[in-house]
Amino acid sequence: MYLKTIRAHGFKSFADKIVIDLSNNISGIVGPNGSGKSNVVDAVRWVLGEQSIKSLRGDGAMTDVIFSGSNSRNSSGYASVTLVLDNQDHFLPLDFNEVSIKRRLYKDGTNEYYLNNEKVRLKDITNILLDSGIAKESFNIISQGKIEEILSNKPEERRIIFEEASGTLKYKRRKEEALRKLDKTHDNMNRINDIINELEVQVEPLRIQREKALEYNELNNKKLKNFTPWW
Repeated sequence: MYLKTIRAHGFKSFADKIVIDLSNNISGIVGPNGSGKSNVVDAVRWVLGEQSIKSLRGDGAMTDVIFSGSNSRNSSGYASVTLVLDNQDHFLPLDFNEVSIKRRLYKDGTNEYYLNNEKVRLKDITNILLDSGIAKESFNIISQGKIEEILSNKPEERRIIFEEASGTLKYKRRKEEALRKLDKTHDNMNRINDIINELEVQVEPLRIQREKALEYNELNNKKLKNFTPWW
C-alpha cells in the first residue's frame, strides 16, 4: 500500500483544484519557502480526521482551513481533500485495489467524510486506519517542531510517544471506547435503579388501594345477594 494521489480544492492556499500524483518511487516533495509544502502535510492530517485547528497551524475555528480569498480571488465555499491509496496488496481490510478517503468542510462548519465516494462517519475511517499505521495520531506524519517537542518532553511523555509509534494506539482507542460504553451502561443502570426506587414508593399506596377496592367489591356483592325487593 502507498499514497497514490492527493487532491485538494479550497483548502488553505489551494484555491484551485490541485492533483498531486505520487508513485511508490517518490520519497519527498521539495520546493521553496511559501510554496505550500506544509499545507500538503496539513491536508493529509486533516483528511485523516484531525480535529485540532492548532495542529493545523490555525488559531480560530476549523473553518479557517477554507481558502479565505485574496485581492484577486474570491473565497471558497468549502474545503475538500482526497487521498487515494493503492491497496492492491489489501493492506487495508477492504476488498478494493484502490481506496479513496475524502473530507469536505463547509463554511457553516458541516463536515462530511467519504470512503470510496460513499458517505461514512469519521469513526468508520478511523477504525479502518488504526491497524494501518497511517492514522492522524501515528508518527508517520511529523509536523514542523514536533521532533524538538519530542526531544524536550519528560520521560513519561516520551514513553507515550514510543507506545503510539510501536502500534499500541489501536488498543488504547479500543480500551477507551470500551470504558466509555461501560460508563454509559453504569449510567443507564443508575437511572433504572432510580426508576425502581420511585416505583417501589408508589407500590405500597397502590396495594392498600387495591385491598380496599377488593373489600368494597366483596361487601357490595354480598349486599346485592341479600337484597330483597320490597315490591
